[in-house]
Amino acid sequence: MLLIMFQSLLMKTTAQDYQWCVSIDGYTSTETNSNPEAFLWIPSDCNKVRGIILSQQNMSEEPILNNIKFRKTLQELGYGIIWIAPSIDQEWNIQKGCQKLFEKMMNDFANKSGYNELSTVPIIPIGHSAMATFPWNFAAWNNDRTLAIISYHGDAPCTNLTGFGRENIEWGRTRNIDGIPGLMIEGEWEWWEARVNPALSFRMKYPDSCISFLCDAGHGHFDVSDEVIDYMCMFLKKADHYRLNDNELRKLNPTDGWLAERWNTNTINRPHTALYTEYKGDKHDAFWYFDKDIALATERYYARSLGKKIQYIGYKQRAKFVTYNPSNHAEIILSPILHKDGRTFNISAVYSDSTRSKLSSEHSSVKIKTRLINGPAIQINDTTFCLDLYRIGLNNHRRSTDIWLQAISDGDSYYKGTAQQINIHFPYRITDGKRKSIYFESLQDVKRNTKAISLKGKSDSGLPVCYYVKYGPAHINGNHLVIDNIPPKTKYPIEISVVAWQYGINGKYQTAENVEHKFLIK
Repeated sequence: MLLIMFQSLLMKTTAQDYQWCVSIDGYTSTETNSNPEAFLWIPSDCNKVRGIILSQQNMSEEPILNNIKFRKTLQELGYGIIWIAPSIDQEWNIQKGCQKLFEKMMNDFANKSGYNELSTVPIIPIGHSAMATFPWNFAAWNNDRTLAIISYHGDAPCTNLTGFGRENIEWGRTRNIDGIPGLMIEGEWEWWEARVNPALSFRMKYPDSCISFLCDAGHGHFDVSDEVIDYMCMFLKKADHYRLNDNELRKLNPTDGWLAERWNTNTINRPHTALYTEYKGDKHDAFWYFDKDIALATERYYARSLGKKIQYIGYKQRAKFVTYNPSNHAEIILSPILHKDGRTFNISAVYSDSTRSKLSSEHSSVKIKTRLINGPAIQINDTTFCLDLYRIGLNNHRRSTDIWLQAISDGDSYYKGTAQQINIHFPYRITDGKRKSIYFESLQDVKRNTKAISLKGKSDSGLPVCYYVKYGPAHINGNHLVIDNIPPKTKYPIEISVVAWQYGINGKYQTAENVEHKFLIK
């Protein structure tokens, strides 16, 4: 009965993320031994794309790109998203050919989508952690096309501490990002002075640079809070307002902006934020902001955390604490105990002591929220999660069955906000048990006024068949494919890819081979 209930919950409608897909020909990923793929989303009411958020697969990029508030802001601005999976270059070292791959990808999307402006549209590169250096380097080699830069829980430009752990590339004596607004975000619980100092040094070395900084107070390396989404949305709106005029990018003058002192853990008496020319603090210890509005928003962000107590979060599975290992990047790793369906598991986030091994009464009054960071999973309720494959399928070895969750407490008037990630491993494929196969009836081309299509898949194991949309303007609702609103300038025919899958049950049924069907809306 429990299994049937969970399956019915999994049938809930979810929005499809990306309408188009192109292969990154000319590059072979070491993860998949095949070409990476790039996915394009354009708002359904967009008549002209004014900017593109460019991201490569890593970690926290996905919850940012899929956030409802973030997408709504992009819709208001007329911006789209391109997400590349697996990634093609952490450094954006043009000697390896990434620039040519990028330019061909943009031309391919322009030709395929009907939005010809994609060939030349301004770009906002964004990257997290191991991908946090890529946005700065992309901008250095695409100076006349980069609208803004976001390095999330990441790196300073030209840092000696790259997120990918190797030496940074050399920009050259005359190459710079002068006049391009860049935002570096670092979480309070990952704080490291050695990451902040290169950003301040860069501002001094390149006085025409426009480097903003946000300490994500009360948050750590992996989490994506509503507050940081709001801040990034404000940053994008400011960049659009001050820089973009009919696809022409204005070069910003930092002296027209505002300054605010860098974040310090316990500094309460901070110099007042002010116009660049009127700032009374040490300019060598301050960061640049577009205007008074976002400078004061930064100060308010910091004030939420100052002078408050620290609290901690641990995880329990079947009433036992999951082991905490601070020397591991994930800190908490779990092999889940699964329900009879072979996919569903329970885990609860609780307030704990600093060892994450005992319950604690020293915590805020707010309820802990648990969210998906990355990976093939859906959340059924506060404690129940389920493996749920999506567009990367079972061919992306590093991420295919690797799930990351985060538990967040926003804090209150006494305690700081906090967050704790957990990494959950499913077997990449189940190879123990009976072999099985999926029969998925092919899908015929349809006309553009079609609303929904019945999906007819079955397995010789008798287990239910699941589906996901790899790309195309559609989403899954139970055993139906529902066609979404199609952007007005779309070039027809437009292709939709639907994948039928079945993970199996360890010891009983092996993982079935996915079956992909494509059809056209004419």
